Amino acid sequence: MVRVLQVVIAWIRRKFRPCPAECGEGTEFTGSAEIRQPGGRIVVGRDSLIAGQLATETPESRIEIGDNVFIGADTIIDCVTTIRVEADALISYQCLISDSDNHSVRASIRKRDLADWRNGGQHDWSTTASAPVTIGRGAWLGARAIILKGVTIGEGAVVGAGSVVTRDVPPWTIVAGNPARVLRTLGDDER
Repeated sequence: MVRVLQVVIAWIRRKFRPCPAECGEGTEFTGSAEIRQPGGRIVVGRDSLIAGQLATETPESRIEIGDNVFIGADTIIDCVTTIRVEADALISYQCLISDSDNHSVRASIRKRDLADWRNGGQHDWSTTASAPVTIGRGAWLGARAIILKGVTIGEGAVVGAGSVVTRDVPPWTIVAGNPARVLRTLGDDER
C-alpha cells in the first residue's frame, strides 16, 4: 500500500507541477527548461506535451513552441538566437535541435571554451556561428534526428529517424540520411 501511495504522489507531482516556461493552458511539461542567462525566454503554446530538455544560452535567446506540439524524452533544444516549433509538430525521442555550432572552428578560440563552461557558462557566443531554426507546422522529426543551425523544416515535412539535416527541407517532403536528402514528395492524400 505504501508503494502505491508513493507512485500516486509522484504522478501527481509530475502532472501538476508548475511549468518552468511560459506555458499555455493544457500544456504538460515533464521535461526541463533552463534559462542560462537572464533575459532568455521559453514560450510554449496550449495543449502541448514537452518531455525534452529546453535551454536558452544568451539574454537574446528565444524558444517558441506552438499549440499541440509533442517533444519527446531526451530531446535537446539548445538555443542561442531563435528556435521556433510551429503548431502540430511532432518531435520524437533523443532529437537534437541547435541554432549554433556551440564552439568556434578556430582552435585558438575554442581552447577557452572549457574555462568558459567552468566559469558558470560565461561563453562569448559572438565567436560561434549561429542562425535561427524553424520547424514548420505539422512537421514530424523521427527519433534521433539532428537539426543544425539555419535550417527550416517545411510544413508537413517528415525527417527520417537518425537523419542529420544541414539544409532547408521543403514542405510536404520526406527526407532522410546523413546529410538528409529528399526521398519523395508527400501526395495530396498524405497531407
